[in-house]
Amino acid sequence: MGKIKLKPKARKGVIGIKCLIKHPMETGLRKKKGKLVPANHIVHMVVSHNGTKVVDADIGSSISKDPYFKFNVPGAKGDTIELKYKDN
Repeated sequence: MGKIKLKPKARKGVIGIKCLIKHPMETGLRKKKGKLVPANHIVHMVVSHNGTKVVDADIGSSISKDPYFKFNVPGAKGDTIELKYKDN
């Protein structure tokens, strides 16, 4: 699994979440030196806020390398944000 940079920022009852996942996101269709590079991409991502699932996303191979996601959830400073993902 790749490295995750998760930057939540609380402001006026909303937590803005920016996350960058260092991941190759290979489709399995690209060739390198005449051979196909094996597929290696994120297929599912879940973000939880204080233990409650707030994002549940199926992700495909069309997402670029090192994907960046940004979204807002209701919350306050000190709340817990957790991101998990699953590879193919």
